Amino acid sequence: MIVTGASQGIGAGLVRGFRDRNYSVVATSRSIKPLSDPGILTIASDISSPGVGERVVGEAVKRFGRVDCLVNNAGIFIGKPFTDYTEADFANAIGTNLGGFFRVTQAAMAQMARQRSGHVVNITASLVDHPNSQIPAFLASVTKGGLNYATRALAIEYASRGIRVNAVAPGHVKTPMHPAETHEALAKFHPLGRMAEVSDIVDAVLFLEFAEFVTGEILHVDGGQSVGH
Repeated sequence: MIVTGASQGIGAGLVRGFRDRNYSVVATSRSIKPLSDPGILTIASDISSPGVGERVVGEAVKRFGRVDCLVNNAGIFIGKPFTDYTEADFANAIGTNLGGFFRVTQAAMAQMARQRSGHVVNITASLVDHPNSQIPAFLASVTKGGLNYATRALAIEYASRGIRVNAVAPGHVKTPMHPAETHEALAKFHPLGRMAEVSDIVDAVLFLEFAEFVTGEILHVDGGQSVGH
């Protein structure tokens, strides 16, 4: 099991969720620290950098022998009006959200193909399916929206090799990305009247991991946000 963006928020919750089910986990992020749990290998890395994907997967195989699941959780959100984005914003979003996904997923799926089994889960965003004038998010739409289509394309391409590919598309989640004073306002974007807890997203990923006849699915975990208002 590999989890990217694993040092806090959804990523840290995923590591705990999989360890609770006795999975061995490779947890990677730029700021992650070593842990005492022998079932967790931490790798401090920037997945947007060339070579990191091969390194993370190689260390996973060296330590645990195989890669059964990859959760592409690492990502950045830059909310600005379209004309306010800078070249640095564009490079950072593309580098992490797409470049990091590409490198680690390519290495992981090559290993899964050798095993003839595996599962990839991409954490995308509900927002990309229903643009909202109150939340300008062009770069999220380009990158996370691209991951939704990549999910479907890879699910079809690799189904015959025993590899499933799915996505979880959250709404607003209570993580360090959103200060507590914004929670009341953000809750109103969800018909169910609250923000998601990290556990809501973890539960969705675990469902997909154990749902062996599901592939190419984009599971919206957004309190009804993608349905309407």
